Amino acid sequence: MSTDNPREKIMALKNNPRSEIWFLTGSQSLYGEETLRQVAMQSQEVVKLLEASKNIPIKIVWKPVVITPEGIRKICLEASSDDNCYGVITWMHTFSPAKMWISGLSVLQKPILHFHTQANKSLPWSSLDMDFMNLNQSAHGDREYGHIAARLSKPRKVVAGHASDLKTSSRIGDWVYACVGWNTANHLKMARFGDNMRFVAVTDGDKTSAQMQFGMSIEPYGINALVDAVRDVSKEEIDLLIAEYMNDFEVAKELTPNGNKHESLRYAASIEAALTNFLEAGGFSAFTTNFEDLGELKQLPGIAVQRLMAKGYGFGGEGDWKTSALTRIVKSMTEGKSGGTSFMEDYTYHFGPGESKVLGAHMLEVCPSITSTKPRCEIHPLGIGGKEDPVRLVFQAQPANGQVISLMDMGNRFRIVSNEVEIVNPDEPLPNLPVACAVWKPKPSFAIASEAWIYAGGSHHTVLSTALGEDTLVDFSKIANVELLSINDETEINRFQKEIQWNDLYFSSQR
Repeated sequence: MSTDNPREKIMALKNNPRSEIWFLTGSQSLYGEETLRQVAMQSQEVVKLLEASKNIPIKIVWKPVVITPEGIRKICLEASSDDNCYGVITWMHTFSPAKMWISGLSVLQKPILHFHTQANKSLPWSSLDMDFMNLNQSAHGDREYGHIAARLSKPRKVVAGHASDLKTSSRIGDWVYACVGWNTANHLKMARFGDNMRFVAVTDGDKTSAQMQFGMSIEPYGINALVDAVRDVSKEEIDLLIAEYMNDFEVAKELTPNGNKHESLRYAASIEAALTNFLEAGGFSAFTTNFEDLGELKQLPGIAVQRLMAKGYGFGGEGDWKTSALTRIVKSMTEGKSGGTSFMEDYTYHFGPGESKVLGAHMLEVCPSITSTKPRCEIHPLGIGGKEDPVRLVFQAQPANGQVISLMDMGNRFRIVSNEVEIVNPDEPLPNLPVACAVWKPKPSFAIASEAWIYAGGSHHTVLSTALGEDTLVDFSKIANVELLSINDETEINRFQKEIQWNDLYFSSQR
């Protein structure tokens, strides 16, 4: 099979010369060649400090200092047209008159971070003279640049601090991860097997608007395309996957090679191989299925979906293309971080005794990246879909802090809703639950979180992530120019409702 899959692409991200953040330093010719040489040298030192940070996932590439309007426009056009460039960091080392930046910023089509810094961490108090002052002018040079960016209403992130500071590099890293997510969205291709689940509203939406806003392409296929792919899978491909299952999971006895349900496991493996072959051949990094449209498939895909998600693919059940896309995007924004990310659904509630909790699950398709235990490979009946009993991985999510996130089409715009949660162990064992699950306590409380989510029109399908930082999600929403409503410890219902109303006015004015 091809090795060109999303997981392997992301694993190679840090060492991939085709993924870069460009570092642009502003100055002007007024200072003379000697000063400009010092500017170039010092800006390269800043880049080296950022490059050494473990918080920043891809390469920071220094570009020659820009000192003229023509040079600025040229480098901005180059950045905009270069697929390897995920975003640009700008810094005004000296005073760079900002009218020089108008043309360049107007044509720049990549995410921008304005780094407000200086080369030296400490002032040389005893030797401080005007030569030093003339060289190190970012304190007012960046304000000049910031003024014109504000007048242009140019979306950007501003980070102030020294490049050696861990908090500073962490904030830059959050933004870089958001740039990775934006690049993922821009190049995302999704295979949608079947249509939306009948009569369901929130999982549907305007796919053309999604492509215009995010760049993603949602491409429909009849279920028979997958059925044909299953028929083409070889015995050797199935054997290889069975060996992986036996090694990686606690396989139920009835599914083992001598068990009476082993053929069900082999069929599940043929679905995984077929999906993998189909997605890789078409360059797809996300997909959906629908239990109302299974055609000649013998099982609803279970373990196949779970394993593909663990490899980095996005997934949404019942034709939910928005959650599938968001799963893929979030996975790309969290590669290399601890924790995991999965398709999820708020399934049922515990109102007490003790604190109220949510039990999240789905019929089959929960990603094992959110557990640290060895999943059990089991087969159980499924009362929906009218097909044979499907094989699935069963486990419980690892206790951790995380977020549940939803992407919705509100008609005139897209909206992301997130809720900070604490994943906990179930109050009691769940010996009869035949699916993977997560139990969590929403913040600030069950009542406030649930009410706010419903006021916001959030979906019943979500992405659960214990790896994604709130700042990265905020940065991504700003880059994508998409509304973000965050539910957290500070949420109060009346203010939250007013935020929705204010957002309605703001985004209506952007149309």
